[in-house]
Amino acid sequence: MKVFIVHAHPEPQSFNGALTLHAQEVLRAAGHEVRVSDLHAMKWNPVLDRHNFTTVANPDYFKPQQEEMHAAQHHGFAPDVQAEMEKLQWCDVLVFQAPLWWFSLPAILKGWVDRVFAMGFAYGGGRWFDRGVFRGKRAMLSLTTGGGDSFYAPDGINGDINDLLYPINHGIFYFCGFDALPPFLSYAPARVSDTQRAAYLAAYGERLLTLDTVKPLSYPPLAAFDETFRRRAG
Repeated sequence: MKVFIVHAHPEPQSFNGALTLHAQEVLRAAGHEVRVSDLHAMKWNPVLDRHNFTTVANPDYFKPQQEEMHAAQHHGFAPDVQAEMEKLQWCDVLVFQAPLWWFSLPAILKGWVDRVFAMGFAYGGGRWFDRGVFRGKRAMLSLTTGGGDSFYAPDGINGDINDLLYPINHGIFYFCGFDALPPFLSYAPARVSDTQRAAYLAAYGERLLTLDTVKPLSYPPLAAFDETFRRRAG
């Protein structure tokens, strides 16, 4: 497998850092290829504006999707964006490694998505969901949380973790054609024992070795919707 890890935590010694380091060790020991984009180490700019492009479709009015389509047709993405796009094309599996901040992705990682998952490259022209650009590839979230697992149970105070992650698993991964895998969650690593943190790392290593076989999350195909994109009866 070719695994691309997008890492988003500002502290290299964090548990997120330990998870990414462990992932590289486990996967490479098993004969897999790994590439990592450490967004903070790269000083990644998360803001989508004209610096995303070396081409210009309309100099008078900035419409991101129009500029993205133009850039996709004229090799006009900025070098930093193009490099990340090439990693996406290279990989079999995409992994986001990050803390869950404010019930979602850290801003730097969301900004990476904003800039790299460009129209004309990652979606567009009828290429979405099960007809998406990245169909045949897989994607997985590996997240740490501040609260314990009970916080994210269906009756937990923070809400069901599956509902919180739906906009990412369905709205980013599956929208672009990836098979979204069940997330790997390390609950409250800052508040548990060293033994529990070691158990998280061991479990993560086991999960990583099944990236190509674990059953993806199930979402309906486009054929399940009518011309107004409502679910068909039955």
